Amino acid sequence: MSEATQPLLKLAAIDIGSNAVRCQISNIFRFEDHTLFKRVEYIRYPMRLGEDVFATGLISRPKAEKFMKLLHALHLLMQVHEVDDFMICATSAMRSATNAPELLDEIHQKLGLRIQVIDGTTEADLINLVIRQQLDSQNYLHIDVGGGSTEFNIYVNRMKVASQSFEQGSIRHMQGEDSIEIWQAMQNWVTEKARLYHVSQAIGTGGNINKIYEMAGKMGGKPIYRDQIEEVVNRIACVSMEERVKVLLLNADRADVIVPAAEIYLSAMKWAQVDTMQVPQVGLKDGILQSLYERHQGATQHHFKLDF
Repeated sequence: MSEATQPLLKLAAIDIGSNAVRCQISNIFRFEDHTLFKRVEYIRYPMRLGEDVFATGLISRPKAEKFMKLLHALHLLMQVHEVDDFMICATSAMRSATNAPELLDEIHQKLGLRIQVIDGTTEADLINLVIRQQLDSQNYLHIDVGGGSTEFNIYVNRMKVASQSFEQGSIRHMQGEDSIEIWQAMQNWVTEKARLYHVSQAIGTGGNINKIYEMAGKMGGKPIYRDQIEEVVNRIACVSMEERVKVLLLNADRADVIVPAAEIYLSAMKWAQVDTMQVPQVGLKDGILQSLYERHQGATQHHFKLDF
């Protein structure tokens, strides 16, 4: 590899969500006035920590053991790739697990890995690092639905002007662990802010909306319409779990949560009275990578380009 094509850095991000653990390793290049994040490795494993936590309040010992094996494997992978730096962030399930501190300490003692348990505001701020690149001058409602929480952000002229996190997500909704009070609070917040800031379009992030976007045959940054989302969701909802996996080719861990997640996206769009959604197919892992790069380079003045 010539000196001109040597990456500036190789960085890794691990996102420990309520439904899945994602690890992405990217090379960082500079080209003219752009910074290019080139993915060289991506792994998603359906750990489903939220399945335990939202039902019992705890991460079970069998799941904790499997979780540590996965982190050990990812640690070895990062060593093989000789990454310059990495960050590990955990979200709603780890925030809610009463035995999380003991588990995190055990992981640090055995594997030497420190996991940052981030709150909903920090999660939204990290995603904001990549979302703001996708926006134009319209006023947007950003909806990010995870397994255990949903983050809403309002953007005006590419600037975030309001943000709120709710402990409501696809796994909580599927398990019936949500509440009428949280749904009402979400509706009140979205309705008020959308009206106040004259929101005209939604932007959606999260694995479930990415899959819906793909199933609708969308590509190339084209928006998806609310009735197109409803059409895909109806197609999924009317078949069995077995058919969702064998006919629609959904992953087993996606097949059961995609409809509950879609209900949150669709509800928020209705509350905001918007009919279109941009789906840039970026998420927390991408925000972590960009945060790492900015930490190393002081790169906030640069233009970024993400390559997936």
